[in-house]
Amino acid sequence: SKFRSTKIGQKNWMWIGHPEAGQKSAVIYSILKTCEIHRINPQAYLDDVLGKLIPADGQPDPQLINSLLPEAWAKANPGKLVKEMR
Repeated sequence: SKFRSTKIGQKNWMWIGHPEAGQKSAVIYSILKTCEIHRINPQAYLDDVLGKLIPADGQPDPQLINSLLPEAWAKANPGKLVKEMR
């Protein structure tokens, strides 16, 4: 099952340190699992997306955010998908 690693790690992540670290870790883990589901190379995705989400002049455009969601990003970047996830 794709979610087996989530269940196995659940006990390990119960006491992650700082009270805010758990939520931040959950967000990062969710992004990585979504990349896996859409066969996206996580490093290529994060390299591309993070540079676009942090504009010099303030908030990113809402349409840009929608285009950077993993499913839309995968359609726009088929060359950066992986054939098989580990």
